Amino acid sequence: MIHPFLRRIAAGPLLADGAMGTMLYSRGVSFERCFEELNVAEPTLVQQVHREYLAAGAELIETNTFGGNRYHLALHGCGDRVRELNLRAVKLAREAREIAGEPAFVAGAVGPIGRALAPFGDVTLEAARDAFREQIEALLEGGADLIILETFSRLDELLAALAAARAAGDLPIVAQVTIDEDGRTLDGQGMGEVARALEGAGASVVGVNCGVGPQGALAAVEATSTATRLPISAMPNAGLPQRFGGRFVYFTTPTYFGDYAGRLVAAGARIVGGCCGTTPAHIAAMRAALRESLPVAAPVAPTRIEVVSPEPPAEKVSAPPTHLARLFAERKFVVSVELDPPRGINPGKMLAGAKALKEAGADVFNVADSPMARVRMSCLAAARLTMEATGLEAIIHFTTRDRNLMALQSELIGAHATGIRNVLALTGDPPRLGDYPSATGVWDVDSIGLIKILKGLNEGKDWAGTSIGRAASFFVGAAVNPTAEDVETELDRFRQKLDAGADFVMSQPLYDMDTLRRFLDRVGSLRVPLLLGIMPVQSYRHAEFLHNEVPGITLPAELLERMRRAGERGIAEGLAQAREFLFEAKAEARGLISGTYLMPSFGRYEVVGELVRAIKES
Repeated sequence: MIHPFLRRIAAGPLLADGAMGTMLYSRGVSFERCFEELNVAEPTLVQQVHREYLAAGAELIETNTFGGNRYHLALHGCGDRVRELNLRAVKLAREAREIAGEPAFVAGAVGPIGRALAPFGDVTLEAARDAFREQIEALLEGGADLIILETFSRLDELLAALAAARAAGDLPIVAQVTIDEDGRTLDGQGMGEVARALEGAGASVVGVNCGVGPQGALAAVEATSTATRLPISAMPNAGLPQRFGGRFVYFTTPTYFGDYAGRLVAAGARIVGGCCGTTPAHIAAMRAALRESLPVAAPVAPTRIEVVSPEPPAEKVSAPPTHLARLFAERKFVVSVELDPPRGINPGKMLAGAKALKEAGADVFNVADSPMARVRMSCLAAARLTMEATGLEAIIHFTTRDRNLMALQSELIGAHATGIRNVLALTGDPPRLGDYPSATGVWDVDSIGLIKILKGLNEGKDWAGTSIGRAASFFVGAAVNPTAEDVETELDRFRQKLDAGADFVMSQPLYDMDTLRRFLDRVGSLRVPLLLGIMPVQSYRHAEFLHNEVPGITLPAELLERMRRAGERGIAEGLAQAREFLFEAKAEARGLISGTYLMPSFGRYEVVGELVRAIKES
């Protein structure tokens, strides 16, 4: 049987109410006060807000329970009153509907728990889900017609709340995120990704609220409509607040809201309403603007939902593989290019080079971690900037040189939270090579230990075995130097990296087939993808420097002589040699080499761009 709420929105757009907090604040309630406690302390005040929204034409009113979970209530000394305050809130809304005599739905409002979740805080998603379920069961017991999950800035927290609602009972669920001006959630999800995830998790309606004003909400509705067939909701703020006379004031007018109500519905919104800063005047203006498109609603029968108990076991959430992992799985020849983070705070040159390389056909970028122990912008910041500027993934080079066990794990968890999941585990060049020879290296673990740390995080545990909540999904790379002087030690460490769980391998720059053949013969069958390192030589002087002064790089005598004879044609000659070697290696070691890792010298991204184009056109 189709639920009355779902049948109603199938018939045409539905108008919801506006802000509760704004109305209470305007009547003298301090923001420091527990709004949910007002359901018992000042019920007439709360119910009057409901009645005003119903009088303005709202067909859906939300209970005064946005922060009605145990964690938020505990901040006000009410953590043990979850059931009482939520039950009372539903009762007030239902009574307001009966007094008004208007057909309207009562939505049990559920917001985020109000505490930082793991890995940033001490509350796991499982604990948050328990808190959501406790609140939602009370809302259902009180007779809410539906549940509305709103103002979630993190998709994983919203999915936990949605799972709790689905486990508590069978009723419609409106699931809404809050986004920034760029149309993304705090954890970087676009509305298309959000809609698909929520639809797959069982939401009845998906949408956006708070965060942005009508224009931002309109863009969100348009983006959502292309990603899901579910009904869409939009409940924007009344613009951005300003502090005026010691109070926060929203200046977006009801007339403006009324105008956008029609645009939101035309773009595909099935539920429209307001959030922070909106008042009954805004809802009345929206009602007037939508007068011709709102169907006549039938009386709403009170809803009673049986609470399901006990709760089923929590499902393990597995993140999709990274784009790099998918390329390897599809046996595509991967082209990765290294970017040098700037020495200062201006990333302009790096980002311009990244954009040009993307146009040339690069699949992914490598972002170095202060190579040669010279101070540069953090690889995490540089990678995030590059990903945002190009839309391509980055592989961060992450060393154990500068970070102890605590810093290693905290930065990796932070990287994962910002969408950086491809990590090349490195020990790092010693500080004496760089700008600060008196600096000390840390090295609580080496690159092998770092791989183990990353794999532990993928199991949901830190180095000490303590749970981090949800398991990470890093795609872990290891480095190998086929030209190492002590080949036996290098190969032994390489095998240890593979045994520790490395998912792919990247080699130091190579320049001739003989060296590559010897390496592949010694290693035998590689069980993970290999990216062949290529660094085009720029001149004979550059070749001499690489061969004699840079650890881990050896150039064959034939190439040195070839560059000496090239003279002023050094760049062209070096590029030609790199192309010849790469194409020969690609043909001879087909199936063993999964791609290439190109390293521009001196920031000459345009030189490597030519090689990228040649690879993609072959």
